[in-house]
Amino acid sequence: MKSLKNWLMLALIALSLGLSAQAMADKASKPFAEKRVVLQISDPNPFKQTLVLNVANNLLKHYGPDKVDIEIVAFGPGLRLLFADNANKGRIQRLVDNGGVRFSACSNTIRNMGKKLGHPPVLNPNAVKVSAGVVRILDLVDQGYVLIKP
Repeated sequence: MKSLKNWLMLALIALSLGLSAQAMADKASKPFAEKRVVLQISDPNPFKQTLVLNVANNLLKHYGPDKVDIEIVAFGPGLRLLFADNANKGRIQRLVDNGGVRFSACSNTIRNMGKKLGHPPVLNPNAVKVSAGVVRILDLVDQGYVLIKP
């Protein structure tokens, strides 16, 4: 019984360290950032997609790329922003190259769109798959990011 309690205690400590390590890894990408922002895109409207990219660009211009940490999380119909053939692929590449903006793609949406399309959608190479877009947003908010949904 004692060994089970010890094992459970060690498992809890490891889990908490793992979560802390993930939070630290996210912040380590921009250690001097004064602002941490997560932008949500869940709308298929091209205007909204352009707007979310404009907001990211304006934040970078205002604060400078080292002072603001930005992640754009796409889920639901908003995942279309991260399709490889999206008209904004050049802007996405510039935001990554010049500002270190990160792009997260919801795996749940990818799977569901794949069922409708008959194949998984081809994503922009800058898109990083996350288990669930909403969960990613909640995790970032827990880490001190401010959620903005343009």
